[in-house]
Parts: sequence; structure tokens; C-alpha cells
Amino acid sequence: MKKIGIIGAMEVEVNYLRGKMEGLKKVVAGSLVFEEGKLNGVDVVLVRSGVGKVNAALCAQRLILQFGCTHVVNTGIAGSMAHGLKIMDFVVSTDAVYHDVNATGFGYKLGQVPQMDVFSFTADRKLIDAVKKGFASTELSNGHDMIEGRIATGDQFISDKAVKAEINANFVPACVEMEGAAIAHACYLNNTPFVILRCMSDMADDNYDGTYSFNEPVAGELSAKVIEAAIKEL
Repeated sequence: MKKIGIIGAMEVEVNYLRGKMEGLKKVVAGSLVFEEGKLNGVDVVLVRSGVGKVNAALCAQRLILQFGCTHVVNTGIAGSMAHGLKIMDFVVSTDAVYHDVNATGFGYKLGQVPQMDVFSFTADRKLIDAVKKGFASTELSNGHDMIEGRIATGDQFISDKAVKAEINANFVPACVEMEGAAIAHACYLNNTPFVILRCMSDMADDNYDGTYSFNEPVAGELSAKVIEAAIKEL
């Protein structure tokens, strides 16, 4: 039976979905609050992981092993990297990669975790299509764009044009954030389909100050609304 784990790093990324769930049951595990219930008739487990790669990976692993989630969806915000991708536009993941891993001295590609057999982690095609269909079914598709693209993840908030340019040259991502690849990594090791959705809160450059804090709650809720619609398509 299908059971969808939904991860958001921050409260603004999960609060909307919590309000739409039915039959909520809370379980505290690993210092996290997991909320089981139904969203549009589908069994889901919603959780706020906390920010960063380790928090995200631990959260994904527990969703899969303890709660039996068959699919994992990561919702949230990100900094735009792709040309023409505006604030409040969306990226649905084709794959995810670490931009802050460097073991090139051992012969690995920049971004590749040593002894891993892959450089990036590929998202599930059916989940990608479900997110795109969900987006197209909402009013958000009028006035906002959604593209498929690579998610670049690192334990850094990117707010410098030079750093942005370097990440773009090395990985050509659509957006940059702090959890997606870690969730994808855990799903890959557990053979669990995943997808990452991001709404752009900023441009990952020197102009972030004030813009990010203003856009964070709005972008977080917009991403959650797309996930709500996408659940119907699974």
C-alpha cells in the first residue's frame, strides 16, 4: 500500500499541509514529531526535519524504516540558479547533487561522495510527473513557472554572486538549497522513490538581505500547495 513521507525543513514548509490532513496522529521519534494521517485520501506522514543535510537524511531514513513510507517527497524553498527562473517560480527535481563535497584528490568527480557508485541521485519519473500535473491543476500555474532541473545541496546559505557562479559552473543546477540531496541520498540507499519540489525565495546572490525573510513564508506555503495537489495525482 502506498504511503507518502513528506519532509519540510522548516515550519513554514509544513504548516499548510498539516492543516489539510485528516485523522492526525503524532509520533515523537529521534527528537522529531511525525504526523500520520490522510491528505486527499492518501496515507501520508508529515515531518519537519530541521535545516541541513544530516537532519534531512536522518529524517528520510526514519520515514522509510520506522514508518514504512513507500515514497518520499521533499517540499520547501530554494535560491534560484537557472537563467530566467524568478522568485516564486518552481523547480521539480530531475536529480540532486552535493555542491559542497570535494574528494577530487582521490579521483572522484566534484560533488561525488567517495565510494558511492553515483555522482547524483535521480528523482522518480512518476513523482516528477505527479508534481507537474498537480501544479498545472492549480491557479499557481497562472503567473508562475515550473521547470525540471537539478537540485544542488550544501550546508551553506548561498548569498554571494561569486559563490553562485562557481556552483553554477560546476553543477549547472536549477536551484540551490540545504536538504534535498541528503534526502535523495537516503532514498537511493533504501531504493525508495523520491522527488524534491522547491519554490524560489531568493536569487542566491548579494541581494538576498530582506528579500529572503520576506519571501520565506510565502514560498514555503506555495510549495506545500503544489504538493497537496500532486498527492491527488499519485
